Amino acid sequence: MVNLSDIVARNRAGEVCAIPSVCSAHPDVLRASLMLAEELDRAVVIEATSNQVNQDGGYTGMRPADFIEFVHAIADQAGVSRARIVFGGDHLGPQAWRKGSAELAMAKARVMVADYVRAGFNKIHLDCSEGCAGEPAQLGDDLAATRAADLAGAALAAAERPEDLIFVIGTEVPPPGGARADEHGDIAPTTPASAAATMAAHAAAFQAAGLGHVLAQVAGLVVQPGVEFSPMQVHHLPMARDPGLLAVLADWPGVCLEAHSSDYQHPAVFPRLAQLGFAFQKVGPALTFAYRQALYALDSLRQQADWASTEPLFAVMERVMLADPGYWQGHYHGSSGDLRVERHFGLADRIRYYWPHPDAQAGVAAVLADLAGRNLPEPMLWQGFSAEVIARARKNGGDFPQALILAQIQVALLPYFFDVTGPRG
Repeated sequence: MVNLSDIVARNRAGEVCAIPSVCSAHPDVLRASLMLAEELDRAVVIEATSNQVNQDGGYTGMRPADFIEFVHAIADQAGVSRARIVFGGDHLGPQAWRKGSAELAMAKARVMVADYVRAGFNKIHLDCSEGCAGEPAQLGDDLAATRAADLAGAALAAAERPEDLIFVIGTEVPPPGGARADEHGDIAPTTPASAAATMAAHAAAFQAAGLGHVLAQVAGLVVQPGVEFSPMQVHHLPMARDPGLLAVLADWPGVCLEAHSSDYQHPAVFPRLAQLGFAFQKVGPALTFAYRQALYALDSLRQQADWASTEPLFAVMERVMLADPGYWQGHYHGSSGDLRVERHFGLADRIRYYWPHPDAQAGVAAVLADLAGRNLPEPMLWQGFSAEVIARARKNGGDFPQALILAQIQVALLPYFFDVTGPRG
């Protein structure tokens, strides 16, 4: 079994290393990610979020044990060793029930965290930063940390081997539409003072809860390194900038930094983040974006070749999204034309919530059925896929349209599996 603490220790010792955390419940994203990890003989973290998977089913309809069974089934089918998979619970806290009272929401959160641990998740991100009914939208460090310590206690009580759990604290969740850029167009990183305050508040809260001995199991601090994406723009990491966040952890040798919203960055960014202390690097929307990108490319090819037996997939998805706008409204803004573009091509990839819909599933199945057994010559494929994706799809083998989808996802994920030897400069 993969030991994340070893990865943290290597990073803190100066090695440029990190592990990707894939945050998605889409079966093709999971299959592609697991296959790539197997191919490269690397470990990977697979994460579920509290609104995605919980004791009530979340928006996926899965409870924590269901999710692990789901991922293991995909791994087994793809011939991927279960031993290279680490399961993480992301943003575990009262968020999914925050419209109710804090007491009720925290009671639900305790059950959820315990269920995650019993199911086999051992990377536990404790995030109680959002307020419940009658509270501010964002809570201060002290109350958030007190609630995090409460949930840490629930996690430990549920664990068969409590010493195997590792905890991640802190949060850096941008508002809908993305984080705000400064006058230079860059995203401001978390300040060292803010990061230090988060660490201090959690240390005090754990001590107050009688969990001082568990502080050694805190292995990650979520902070903003200065990477973000809005619906139509990627804010790239200023490569020469060091926000000084690693220095905050000088007295915490077992803790690394964790980066969220690292999707769509240039490949050179990921080893640079590792140099800055980010041994945990999370990705999600970029992978479902790649899935959608491949499907739309295949759909376009079948339409142009006059092989389509159904309406364009774009039209199916537009109808599904308009009929149930809750997953994208509030995240996209502008005129009706702008919203149409953002629904289908926005980097936030809110379309990902609609792929399980029966109409969407039927639309995807029609695209693949219409292309099954067809000759897809290179000049045709070049209209929708890069040479790298085509070559990887041929290497993957199997049904070629499906192989193209998996390859598109893998090319998006591949930079996270960087291989840098030697100490950080």
